[in-house]
Amino acid sequence: MKEETKILLPFMKSGIYEAGCDEAGRGCLAGPVFAAAVILPKNVNIVGLDDSKKLSEKQRYILREIIQKTAICYGVTMVDNNQIDKINILWASVLAMQNALDKLSKIPKHILVDGNRFKPYKNIAYKCVVKGDEKYQSIAAASVLAKTYRDDYMKELHEKFPNYNWISNKGYPTAEHAEAIAKHGFTPYHRKSFHLKSSQLKLF
Repeated sequence: MKEETKILLPFMKSGIYEAGCDEAGRGCLAGPVFAAAVILPKNVNIVGLDDSKKLSEKQRYILREIIQKTAICYGVTMVDNNQIDKINILWASVLAMQNALDKLSKIPKHILVDGNRFKPYKNIAYKCVVKGDEKYQSIAAASVLAKTYRDDYMKELHEKFPNYNWISNKGYPTAEHAEAIAKHGFTPYHRKSFHLKSSQLKLF
């Protein structure tokens, strides 16, 4: 029996501009956190769209092109590791999402946010949705954009710091990444606050 193609919900509130927001890179040891905001048109139906973590790299980049052609508007931004160390990764993620909303060419009337934490944004109503990137197309679209643009950024950083293999691990706490830190130390792009608190690395 052929598996049915999963279709995510188009909107929570129809008939208005509704923006979906998500971030990528929250659990990393190095690099910025990226976020995206996306407003999709009515009657949208992007086949294959899902939480970016459930998609292959090839699928994500194919979907990125479709999302960018389909969306009414979108914004992608980042908050760097220095700011993350100052305000912590949670609020850096929220800041990145709000900065992405700032880049939209249309003002949304409602905002969907992946996860369970956000801060009021310009008196616009918002709703936090746990695992929202598995439920709503706009959040999933934001997930794909944030992930692919962050991956592109980490691939560029890899050229400057090849010892950490960011082209592969993208700054996440893999055993290989931990070993590279132990051998070569930190770069200016590592998150110092994460190292001090992380139980994922046995090196500190």
